[in-house]
Amino acid sequence: MKRKITYILFLVTGLILTGDLLGQQAPIFTQYYNTYMFSNPAYAGLRRGICVNGLYRQQWAGGFDDEDGYNMAPQDILLSLDSPIRALHGGIGGSVIQDRLGYQSDIIVQIDYSFHANLSFGTLGIGAGANIINRSIDGSKFNPVDDGDPILPTSSISDLRLDASFGLFLNQPGRYFVGLSVANILESGFKKFDPSGNSITSTDRTFYITGGYHFIIPRNPKFEIIPSVFILSDLASTQYNVTGIVKYNDKFWGGVNYRFQESVGFIAGVRFKSFKISYSYDVNTLPVSIPGSHEVSLIYCFKIKTEHYKTSYKNTRYL
Repeated sequence: MKRKITYILFLVTGLILTGDLLGQQAPIFTQYYNTYMFSNPAYAGLRRGICVNGLYRQQWAGGFDDEDGYNMAPQDILLSLDSPIRALHGGIGGSVIQDRLGYQSDIIVQIDYSFHANLSFGTLGIGAGANIINRSIDGSKFNPVDDGDPILPTSSISDLRLDASFGLFLNQPGRYFVGLSVANILESGFKKFDPSGNSITSTDRTFYITGGYHFIIPRNPKFEIIPSVFILSDLASTQYNVTGIVKYNDKFWGGVNYRFQESVGFIAGVRFKSFKISYSYDVNTLPVSIPGSHEVSLIYCFKIKTEHYKTSYKNTRYL
């Protein structure tokens, strides 16, 4: 058992220190369809109401503590808000996420705008976003075999950077959706993590592709089947997700997500008035024994009621 834990800790530490020094791949969620506001700025306001999303993911739950009892497993807390704005011919939104992996933590604040073009086959969102990333790492927790390694920090370090994102999202409510976006376009560097000041530490430019379709059962329209795909790639590595969801009367749903060569996720959810809550559990298919992952999502959407004023006409034909 100790050998497995040591291997896992080595794996997690390797994820932190390899690639672009202290680089970290963008977080990915089993319930990715609830996080489009984070991955694609064009999605802002497309739900035709004010929507608040909260999501918590604990990956590889249990058995990933270091020698001091510190949880090394990846953990994400995401909060997003978006709304259509008629005066802006589109929608605005924002997201805040804490993405933690081992001794490294990223806090990302993102602001998005999406222009909505109403087409005959759906609404096309054309979005752009700006984000601030605060990356920190607690070097005091490292216990290297050889002291004096110049790569490893010996104290807590943090740095800020600005970056941008762009996306397209085509949505036909109740029928289909297609999205394409790119995040961290500028690949801005974190100079404080590199003693030479060359900014070799950065977050990778990441591409997202998604799409799905709504199938209504003809003989029983209360049942709806929604297959979808989600692809994330930083060109160095790519993750593929395929999901199938079955809904009943838009109040209950369940489904399965398959993440290629990594995990199988089981999903269940319920809607109560304007609230939607769902839970998923991932069973890992990796060749080593790794615990499963938990994910909880909560969504609250509402519409603002506006007063309708009587319209008056000067033309006598309307009197």
